[in-house]
Formats: sequence, structure tokens, C-alpha cells
Amino acid sequence: MSDNQNLLAEQRRALILDEVRRRGGARVNELTRKLNVSDMTVRRDLDALARQGMVEKVHGGAVPVGEPSAHEPGFEAKSALELSAKEDIARAAAAMAAPGSAIALAGGTTAYALAQRLLDVPDLTVVTNSVRVAEVFYTAQRAAAGGGPGPGAGAGPGPGTGSATVVLTGGVRTPSDTLVGPVADAAIRSLHFDVLFLGVHGISVEAGLSTPNLAEAETNRHFVRSARRVVVVADHTKWGTVGLSSFATLDEVDVLVTDAGLPAEARAEFVELPPELVVAGERPADPES
Repeated sequence: MSDNQNLLAEQRRALILDEVRRRGGARVNELTRKLNVSDMTVRRDLDALARQGMVEKVHGGAVPVGEPSAHEPGFEAKSALELSAKEDIARAAAAMAAPGSAIALAGGTTAYALAQRLLDVPDLTVVTNSVRVAEVFYTAQRAAAGGGPGPGAGAGPGPGTGSATVVLTGGVRTPSDTLVGPVADAAIRSLHFDVLFLGVHGISVEAGLSTPNLAEAETNRHFVRSARRVVVVADHTKWGTVGLSSFATLDEVDVLVTDAGLPAEARAEFVELPPELVVAGERPADPES
């Protein structure tokens, strides 16, 4: 390989490393479009960066290596990861919200995807500590009233669109646009939910559900205590991740909705664990195969 080719490879890998660090992770297909190279080239570059200890390869892409358990990525960084998995999870979880029920929707990018699916469920009361989740419902309500931009503006409301009663807790805003702290905790303690939909930073047998943010952990504890049914919505990359603070055990979870990327060893562990496991987006096995 010529010196010029070596230089190009190093420049490309520097750009990949910058993208992974800046956004908290990157997918192979995104990098191929950005760099205008083949999947194979990107995968070779990620292999080289992983060997140097610069990134950690995950299914479909890479994340920064060696992040401490107290590191909390921002909403934008997380929103670009596992998009199709989050859509599958949101579709499956939305079916668990009954019309007319009172639900809680905690923060995170998977909860944000779920909120968009819940717009079609009529007469919900939604309590959330996520600024982004609340905005999904507020935007739909403005659009349904013809008062501003939003999905379906000018076309009339769809089934259930804009019909939710939305309660946004107060609190201190985190990097993931979630409101936490004593104000949020007090609001949640006074309420009772039919179902809590909860995104997580990490989930494991030993640590249960965890987050890198201590205040968010406390707020999530109140959410769990106030709910009759706890549904965790988490893509497969969250399995085995442990944040700084645990806030619930797996015994306190009724359902885990995840995606088809969940590895076989994790599925085997769930056979012995309390939560019901729902794997979204997985095609049923062919009975003739």
C-alpha cells in the first residue's frame, strides 16, 4: 500500500473516531454514506480502531471505548443509535397502553419513539419527565387544532391524535433532556399509574436497572413505586451495561421489550428471570424449516 493510501486511511479513521466520540456512537451505514466508501472499508477501519483501543465495536457500528459508569451521553448522541430497533420496540410497547389509561413515560430516546406511537391511543393521561416526550404530544395537539406545524398539519387529526392529557413534571434538566430532582420526585410520588414505560441506560442480572445520573436514579425509583405495571423498553445494546446507580431490580419489572439483536445467552438468562421477555421485530420461525 502506498504512503498516500496509508495517509488516506489514517485521515478516514480520524474522521470516524471524531464522529464516534462526538455523537456517542456511529453506525456502519451512516459512516459509509458520510465518507462515501464501502461497508467493508468502514468495517476494516473500525477493526483497526478497535485493535488500537480507540473504539468498541457493537452490533452494526461502534461506541467510544472505556466510558466511565458516570458518563451520561446527550439526547442527540443516543437518538442516532439503533433506530430500527427502537421503532420495533415502540410498536410492540404501544400495544400495551389501553385507551383511557393513565401511563407514565420516563425519559430517553426509546421512550421518545414510543411517544410517537402512542398518539393513536385515545384518551390517555400521560405523565412524563421528558421534555422531548412532552413535545411530541404538544406538537400533535397543535397540529390537530390547526394551530401550528406538526405531523399531519392541515390534514385533520387521526385516531386519538392530540387527545392525550399530558402532565410534564418539573425538575432539573439532565443532558438527556429529562427532568429530575426533588420537584419531579414530589410530583411523581403523589400519582398512580396503570403502566410505566421506562427506558434505561443499562440492564443486567446483578445490577438490575441502572443509570449514570444519581438524581435520575432517584426519580426513576419513584416512577417504579407509583406504577401497577412496569414495562422496560430497551434495545439489545443495554444488556450487560451497568451505570453508576441502580434504581430497580429485575424482580420489580413486569415486562422487558427489546429487539431481535438480544444475544442468545441473554435470552437463556431470561428464562429464569421474573420479567416477561418480548422480542420486537423478530420474524416467527418458519414451521417448515
